[in-house]
Amino acid sequence: MFDIGFLELMVVGVLALLVLGPERLPGAIRSTVNTVRSIRNMASGFRQEVEQQFKEHELHENLKKAEQLQLKNLSPELQRSVDELKDAAASVQQPYRKDK
Repeated sequence: MFDIGFLELMVVGVLALLVLGPERLPGAIRSTVNTVRSIRNMASGFRQEVEQQFKEHELHENLKKAEQLQLKNLSPELQRSVDELKDAAASVQQPYRKDK
C-alpha cells in the first residue's frame, strides 16, 4: 500500500527518538499501534457490512425475479435464493409460534 523502505523507517525512527526522547517513545509506539489496529478493525467491519448489504440486495432482486415468474420454472440460482429466504422466514417465525 505505502512504498516505504527500510531506510525511510530508520529515518522516521531516529527522528521520533530525537523528538520524543527514549522515555516517551515506547508509549507513542504503543499508541500508534493501537490506533492502526482500531482503524483496521473499523475498515474490516465496514467491509463486512457492505458485503452483507450486497448479499441482501442480491436476494431482494432474486425475490423480485421469482415473484415476476410467479415462483414457477425458476432457475437454480433463483430457487436457491427463494429457499434461503423461506428458511430465514421460518427461523424468524419459529420462536413466536404457539404450539397448541
